[in-house]
Amino acid sequence: MSIATAPSPSVALPGGRSDLVVVGAGIVGLAHAVEAVRRGLSVTVVERDRRPVGASVRNFGHCCITAQRGDLLGLAERSRAGWLFAAARAGLWAPEAGALVVARSATELAVLEELRDERGADAVRLRTRDEVGTALGRAADARDDLVGGALLPADLRVNPREAAPRLAQWLAEQPGVTVAWGTNVTGVEQGTVHTSRGPVHGEQILLCVGHDLDRLYPAEAEAHGIERCRLSMARVEAPAAFRTDAAVLTATSMLRYDGFTAMPSAGRLRTEVTGHSPELLDVVANVMFTRLPDGTVLVGDSHAYDATEIPFQDEATTELLLREAARVLGVRDVRITERWQGVYASSANGPLLVRDVAPGVRALSVTSGIGMTLSFGLAAATFDGALHATA
Repeated sequence: MSIATAPSPSVALPGGRSDLVVVGAGIVGLAHAVEAVRRGLSVTVVERDRRPVGASVRNFGHCCITAQRGDLLGLAERSRAGWLFAAARAGLWAPEAGALVVARSATELAVLEELRDERGADAVRLRTRDEVGTALGRAADARDDLVGGALLPADLRVNPREAAPRLAQWLAEQPGVTVAWGTNVTGVEQGTVHTSRGPVHGEQILLCVGHDLDRLYPAEAEAHGIERCRLSMARVEAPAAFRTDAAVLTATSMLRYDGFTAMPSAGRLRTEVTGHSPELLDVVANVMFTRLPDGTVLVGDSHAYDATEIPFQDEATTELLLREAARVLGVRDVRITERWQGVYASSANGPLLVRDVAPGVRALSVTSGIGMTLSFGLAAATFDGALHATA
């Protein structure tokens, strides 16, 4: 599956002026550009690559709404509305398919029951073993290892291969918008972004460059402890009976997202997974998968952290993730059609970096794996003045 081709720069940049200049055509930058257009502002988006190739196209295409907590839950819920608005305008595939969390032990089910008790039965809809088995496409006599599960109906799906390119194409077609591909940023100051094609001017400048903030503002990136998180991911042929558009999450997913980890049984779940599958925790696995419109399935992922990501992938890690996904699906194995290394910004200091690096210049990076989830909520909060920079 190829990534959708993005348009080439349509106008020369030197001397141009916009209400907003966005550096970075990943999903966070594009969401801010969409929100700016929605509010009647002129926008210039500057991107060094010729099309989106970073974190925004290397993920599951899962907007993980319900599993967030606290302020992030509010941002995620607002982002959901933004995604639906953008999908309607740009013609994106964005089914309100939810997420199916599979429980294969009483402890896993207990975490889901506790989340249901906290959020309500509409937000967390418990499912029986047979309902989960049917959603996974398992035969009736192949469900013995299932206990139950939960559907999180607020979660959205998008196709990560098309979402950012189509949003960028839609933006480029709007009055007052310029999307400049293949344009490298060499420096930023109040009112001006210096690029390899010359200066571009803006009343406000927003840097949405993820982990690459250290290329422009290394001190700010280091102060926030930004690292690059490297992921092992693959695309596989779907088992014939697996047809749900819902994202499928497992116990390792429950160990990663704050909505689950805040539950009383979460500690017991970690002990349980450590006992029967320590190798999954060794690679910091989030075993989950999502089906694309063409019927293939995205499977992943593992997590490794460093200031600079190494380019090498460990085949044993990929095989481990695929074996576990096959077990959840109830099949002997799955056939890989494509594999890749994902990468996103991460920090132990918090999931967001929001910092004003100069007058009228803000750096904004999602420093966890929820950029797709939060993107449009962050954009709305930015323009409402509800997203406050840290010192």
